[in-house]
Amino acid sequence: MNWQGVIPAITTPFLPNMEVDHEFLARHARWLIDNGCKGIVALGSLGEGATLRYNEKIEILQTLVEAVGDLPVVAGISALSTSEAVELAQDAERVGCQGLMVLPPYVYSTDWREMKAHIAAILGATELSCMLYNNPIAYRTDFLVDHIDELLSEFANLHAVKESSADVRRIMAIRAICGDRIHISVGVDDVLVESVYAGAQGWIAGTVSALPRESVQLFDLAMAGQQKEAFELYSWFLPLLRLDVVPKFVQLIKLAQQEAGVGSETVRPPRLTLVGPEREEALAIIHKGLKNRPAIAEASTPFPKA
Repeated sequence: MNWQGVIPAITTPFLPNMEVDHEFLARHARWLIDNGCKGIVALGSLGEGATLRYNEKIEILQTLVEAVGDLPVVAGISALSTSEAVELAQDAERVGCQGLMVLPPYVYSTDWREMKAHIAAILGATELSCMLYNNPIAYRTDFLVDHIDELLSEFANLHAVKESSADVRRIMAIRAICGDRIHISVGVDDVLVESVYAGAQGWIAGTVSALPRESVQLFDLAMAGQQKEAFELYSWFLPLLRLDVVPKFVQLIKLAQQEAGVGSETVRPPRLTLVGPEREEALAIIHKGLKNRPAIAEASTPFPKA
């Protein structure tokens, strides 16, 4: 599993009856790959994983594995119970995923002893390459550097961490303790450039679902140390990237997809599409960004027709 580059945490498209739109999902995934992304992460927070039934999760993974060919599909592993998370990890391996993004359990947050037991059960249940997802803001569980170091010493298939604390200092701390034993990916869109300069080598991205070519270009410029060009593109992109870091990020990114002509704003309840002043404010940001898209957008591979 190659954790480098831009790997979208893909959205889950829904039909009007709220069933998963597998035909669109496959087209969207292929389009992201055609525009330079290095794989697909499914079933994450942006993918509305918490609202998906178990069989839907497996079907989504199957659709994506078939759609992207040899490039990796990474399954987000999150559940209310450890046993269900373990089962999902094993089924993800069975259907052809190349990696797992391992989350703490939904709802329940506690001490390191219990959280380690949950993560260890998942890591020990598969031979797939695994990424630990650290997002204390959303999940109220903070995997500290010492915790990561401890897991690395016990599990040979822990290869990466998705660092979403939004604290760039954490990246330097991980590097200081863990060195090159772990690959660090950015999990928060609006700290991408700073995180790359601190040592991150990958981006599990959100806004990329609407704007993949610009996302890949920004990441590549940052990795190449082309600061002037990176910050110029970053300045344009930041209002859009910040759609990823607020509570209604799913609705906002899906709305951006819709306005860019590459998706629908339909979300599954309890989420509802945006209305009123909230929606108008979001549309103003999106439309301004799309109107002023940089020249790199002209090189984008068009979205494939059904």
